[in-house]
Amino acid sequence: MFGGVDLILHAGDVGAHAVLDGLSAIASVEAVFGNVDDPHDPSLARERTIAAGGLTIHVSHGHELGRPTAELALARYHADIVIFGHTHRSCVVRTADGRLGLNPGAAGPRRFDLQPSVARLTIAGARPEVEIISLA
Repeated sequence: MFGGVDLILHAGDVGAHAVLDGLSAIASVEAVFGNVDDPHDPSLARERTIAAGGLTIHVSHGHELGRPTAELALARYHADIVIFGHTHRSCVVRTADGRLGLNPGAAGPRRFDLQPSVARLTIAGARPEVEIISLA
């Protein structure tokens, strides 16, 4: 599933540091802290901004928005792609100007009657494509 991935972006609620260690064995990891993580962990930032494929990607957990939606995240952060977590519910929203709001869901244990999922983001020719992958 993660074969050939160049970078793993984790939108928080990491839990145990072993999760990051496991992901780091696959590819480079950029992670932010979620509301269940230690905000003082040096491996987790409040937010991250990454350049990839000619686009800017903003990653934050989303709990700073209260009840985050893709629309709220896109209004708050001005990157080409805005990734957030917190709700554990996957969603993809593309704006008229081509910006992308993305929640990959949650890869951990099933919670809130939601199926665990991740997202694969591919950037080719400055156009992002997203696939939500169910882990059920």
